[in-house]
Amino acid sequence: MGRIAVTDGMDEIAVKYLEEMGHEVVLQHYSAEELAAGALSTFDAVVIRSATKMTGEVIHNSSGRNGQLKLIGRAGVGIDNIDLPASTSSRIAVCNTPGASTHAVVELTIGHLLACARHITTGDRTLRAGEWAKKQLRGTELSGKRLGLIGFGRIAQGVGQAARALGMTLHTYDPYLPAEVAADQHCQLHDEIDEVFRLCTHISIHCNLTEETHHLVNAKRLEMMPGIGIDGVPCGNHIVNCARGGIVDEVALLKALESGIIASAALDVFEKEPTLDNPIIHHRNFHGTPHIGAATIEAQTRIGEEMAALLNDFFDGKKPKSIINPEIF
Repeated sequence: MGRIAVTDGMDEIAVKYLEEMGHEVVLQHYSAEELAAGALSTFDAVVIRSATKMTGEVIHNSSGRNGQLKLIGRAGVGIDNIDLPASTSSRIAVCNTPGASTHAVVELTIGHLLACARHITTGDRTLRAGEWAKKQLRGTELSGKRLGLIGFGRIAQGVGQAARALGMTLHTYDPYLPAEVAADQHCQLHDEIDEVFRLCTHISIHCNLTEETHHLVNAKRLEMMPGIGIDGVPCGNHIVNCARGGIVDEVALLKALESGIIASAALDVFEKEPTLDNPIIHHRNFHGTPHIGAATIEAQTRIGEEMAALLNDFFDGKKPKSIINPEIF
């Protein structure tokens, strides 16, 4: 049986299940300083979300001669807050829950796309301020527009299916995607990301944050967007990011909003979180959410169940199904 640290919260049913299986589960958040000082060194495994940063220093001071940590479980999809090379060299398994939050993030993304097109957030703000802005808030339809999906994994494919049902045409850039997958999803795959921006009035981000994708959405690419749908309607340009903060250059995006190059933008993730002093959140044509892509009752239940199963497999000597660095086994 193992001693498990849960630093960013976990579904109560999953915690109870792990305890019933004989594991010791400690629910406690640690500061960056505490983590660097070896706060996890007495645990066999740690379950984190996006708030806990597993840097090389944290990993070094939690494993080997410095500690006993053998597994990092990411309750969610992205692992950009985990130093994967340091984990692998320290013989620490890293696994995530790639499918558990898919439906939740798909629905939030579609919600943001609709809010962009129909001024839902602006309408709410102006109504609360005592303004009846009916004439000023004429929107456009998603139907008849091109949707560019940057990355075409599970979530992007789910967004694409919903968008197609609304009448959108799909385009994607994903250098790791087999062409037949895009074809099966009725999505045009492009070899160059700039082509997606030149063609699409609506862009949704669905890739991981890496050195390669940092500020992938920048001023140059925002200026490429056409502003007119394939139906001939001047719908403006719209950006949605429910993937990872840092992929969108927020300074460039704010300037594009101010100049009118971008008609609306919606972010669920930010380069710095929590973000309360970011000037972009005060722009009239921006709306955002505080990193709640996976924050549904259903998703958190699925994430907890999947993570508990992964932990059980690991402590039973089995290779976890979603292990990111299988070479350590």
